[in-house]
Amino acid sequence: MERRQWDNFNEGVTLIESVETYKARFGVYPKEVMADQIYRNRENRAYCKERGVRLSGPPLGRPSKQADTAEMKRIAKLDAGERNAIEGKFGEGKRKYGLNRIRARLEQTSGAVIALQFLVMNLERRLRLLFVFMFNIMLNRIGYIRFAL
Repeated sequence: MERRQWDNFNEGVTLIESVETYKARFGVYPKEVMADQIYRNRENRAYCKERGVRLSGPPLGRPSKQADTAEMKRIAKLDAGERNAIEGKFGEGKRKYGLNRIRARLEQTSGAVIALQFLVMNLERRLRLLFVFMFNIMLNRIGYIRFAL
């Protein structure tokens, strides 16, 4: 949402801009960045290392001869799980909410349509949470177990 561009470009150059936008918004750098492989280039790795931001994924270059430690494998698995959830939400937006069928012709109109699609996705999530909350209250009143989402 922060940067829409209709021309072909290498997305790897937007990581620094995104991290700086996060810093301006929240006052601190993020602890970690979950990024695709295209973002894990030397420049972005050096930038993140200078600021104490952990960039997900394996290091560049040939794998070390030492066997990966159990801790590194655990962190890699957690990172992959978080990235899968994020990528899955984009897939859901394309399948269920029509993000892959935007027909607006103007850049501003397309941006508005995309923003509205994300707003609807967030509102539906809030509605589901509200429904579960109200359902649990109803079950508690009649003495049944709670329902979790």
